[in-house]
Amino acid sequence: MINKSIFREYDIRGIVGEELHEQSVKLIGYYLGLETIKRTQCDNPVVVIGYDARTHSPELFGYLTSGFNKAGCKVLGMGMVATGVNYFASFQNFGKDVPNASVMITGSHNPSNYNGFKITIENSPFFGEDIYTMGEEIVLNSNLAIENNETFEAIDVKTLYIDYMVKEFAHLKAMAPRFVIDCGNGVADTVLTAILNKLELNYDGLFCEPDGTFPNHHPDPSEEKNLKDIKEALKGNYEYGFAYDGDADRIAFLTKKHNVKGDILAILFAKTMTNPVIIGEVKCTQIMYDKINEIGTAVMYKTGHSNLKVKLKELNADMAAEVSGHIFFNDRYYGFDDAIYATFRILELILNGMDIDKEIDALPKVYSTDELKVHTTEEEKFILMEKIKEKLQNVPSSFPKIKKIIDVDGVRVVFENGWGLVRASNTTPVLVTRFESTIESEAKVYEAKLNELIQQAKDELSSTSN
Repeated sequence: MINKSIFREYDIRGIVGEELHEQSVKLIGYYLGLETIKRTQCDNPVVVIGYDARTHSPELFGYLTSGFNKAGCKVLGMGMVATGVNYFASFQNFGKDVPNASVMITGSHNPSNYNGFKITIENSPFFGEDIYTMGEEIVLNSNLAIENNETFEAIDVKTLYIDYMVKEFAHLKAMAPRFVIDCGNGVADTVLTAILNKLELNYDGLFCEPDGTFPNHHPDPSEEKNLKDIKEALKGNYEYGFAYDGDADRIAFLTKKHNVKGDILAILFAKTMTNPVIIGEVKCTQIMYDKINEIGTAVMYKTGHSNLKVKLKELNADMAAEVSGHIFFNDRYYGFDDAIYATFRILELILNGMDIDKEIDALPKVYSTDELKVHTTEEEKFILMEKIKEKLQNVPSSFPKIKKIIDVDGVRVVFENGWGLVRASNTTPVLVTRFESTIESEAKVYEAKLNELIQQAKDELSSTSN
């Protein structure tokens, strides 16, 4: 049986053995192969596949490869790599083989029993309706037999990537500041320390050994509790810290004073660019949009790595950023999210004399919440959002004055001194909220009033379904 819920907005993801099993993964490979043939109009397209540190990733690689081979594709296997290295491979030539598609087998920051697939075809994300449509076809053909055929050609992408980074950032060689990295037992150190060592940088590492059971802490640096070890290290002689998620496409950057989120990093990078065009998601601080608009153009767009990559390409923007640490450089790079590459761009800021704490301290003071989650169901979350949008058109007199509603992704309600966001997560059965104001007490009011409205919508939905 194929569980339709594994086909999600940005990728394919599920529990291994229950949802991702031999039949479902073979079918995913087969239908992705057919889709690649159709889009590229190539009879024997080349697909590059890598995987993360999870214990079941090699097994899923075998199933996926059988599906691609059944479809008539040639598989190039790169073994265990970071997601950025996987994307990087799509832009390289391997002899006469030029990749037409890529798949990264990764559960990202999900629990260790999860895994999934991030997909590109012709260097564009395969996501949204494309994934849903393919999922429906797979469910309809769930009994199609696909024989075992794990034939693939092994390629060495890591050496290419390491050499590229060492050359690109040769000017960082032997820079003085001491820093610490926390790889979280993910795949960052399939290449990271090799680059750091070649550049003779002054660092120490925490939990660098890839281990898909994640024995030290969960590999999600957007959660403060997972930064406990690196924060403890920063009490010592280190000036900076870098932490990575399980597949190393998200970064957390810390000074002794600040945990620098992705939207604030975007401001710092924008200062080094001429007339920058920077894309942010709806969760980004208003400070980011205001500050970047002073020197260039800031664009607000949908949350999600696939959405931002598409918009980045459409606008030919310099970069894009998510609060969670997905940083996409189109300036001097290929336009995908790569936390390892972002590490060296941050070190470059430091080398060039930027006082990061001073820059952050000079920004306007705002009070903001982290992402707050309202639990619901997959079936109800989008219905709830429609009810919330309706209610915002006729709010009670006690509701804070609304200046504007931005509906690019959920609703970002702009008030006199801040904003509140409500959006349906595309990956989990929750509504995600976030609140920000220049006045702390008002941030709490925005949160309370929007939560009242969300609860009213939930109550109404519950009463109509009973």
